[in-house]
Amino acid sequence: MGQHSTHPGGASRVRRRALLGTVVLVVLIALAGLAAYLTRDGRSPSETPAPPSSSPTASSSASSSGPHTRPRALPVPPKTRDPIAFGKAAAAALWSYDTRAYSQTELRTALRGWLTTEAKYADPASVDKVVPSPVLWKEMAVNGQFATAKVHEGHFPNAFTQALQEDPGAITQAYVYAVTVSGKQSIAWKGSPSGGAESRTTTLAVQCRPDHPCALVGVMPSVAP
Repeated sequence: MGQHSTHPGGASRVRRRALLGTVVLVVLIALAGLAAYLTRDGRSPSETPAPPSSSPTASSSASSSGPHTRPRALPVPPKTRDPIAFGKAAAAALWSYDTRAYSQTELRTALRGWLTTEAKYADPASVDKVVPSPVLWKEMAVNGQFATAKVHEGHFPNAFTQALQEDPGAITQAYVYAVTVSGKQSIAWKGSPSGGAESRTTTLAVQCRPDHPCALVGVMPSVAP
């Protein structure tokens, strides 16, 4: 019966352990789509960087790469075991597209290639959501629209970091980390000398098993600070 400790220290450890389990579960449940209903509270985080229509309203901030930028290749995942480095690369890939260089289907397929091969964790639907629809892609392609991304920083969300420090072993089943990334998406199109730019922030779930390079699990439905 000695398990029933009234120790403040013991209670705190149990609480922290539960918190980590909860955070990891929230990552996985959110990616399964259940948290979408709980987080749709009117906030519209930038985890789904929908591109503007074919005639976008350009913001006054100039794009860091002008509209004459050479067509870009499809994004390829980096070989890294660092969840933050991978999360930053994944966010940049998700915020970028180039209607001059490839089709919507090719981009979707390339981004799905970033996903973990462990089907029970991978959430392709959350990745598909950030790719413009085929109809919108066609409209954007008429104007040669493309977007580039600049990542400013990436970090583990506060609650995740706290809990992970307290009990690192709790993550060792799925090895799924939450990573929040912020940066800027710059958009340009034919005939636009400066394009438009917009700040972006997203929280991704990243799987980094010790014996494999990191892979994407999916895009969280809301941003975790």
